[in-house]
Amino acid sequence: VRLVESGGGSVQSGGSLTLSCIASGYSYSRYCVAWFRQSPGKEREGVAAIARDGSTAYADSVKGRFTISQDFAGSTLYLQMSSLKPDGTAKYYCAAVVKSRCAYLYPHVTYNYWGQGTQVTVSS
Repeated sequence: VRLVESGGGSVQSGGSLTLSCIASGYSYSRYCVAWFRQSPGKEREGVAAIARDGSTAYADSVKGRFTISQDFAGSTLYLQMSSLKPDGTAKYYCAAVVKSRCAYLYPHVTYNYWGQGTQVTVSS
């Protein structure tokens, strides 16, 4: 399984960014995928997860501002981020794990596969 994120960058508070994660070498029907983020000195935290039927789960801190989506083939995962805040500054990762329930943010240690991450910096 290979996950490659892109789309990070610098943005002012209140701005928007869309992250992408290209997945390969995995069976779309078996794996659950999610977005995580990690700031320096903080534990990696779940941001959003999506199931194959399109149902989603979000961290309370991003509800109403972030949207997770996936293309039909399951090869690309997206995270649309709007109304970004300075506390959104972090490295964002996509992750994958084999689970039956996908619209759920499992603890980060549950996920077997990770991308290299893409940096998002939000300035005030």
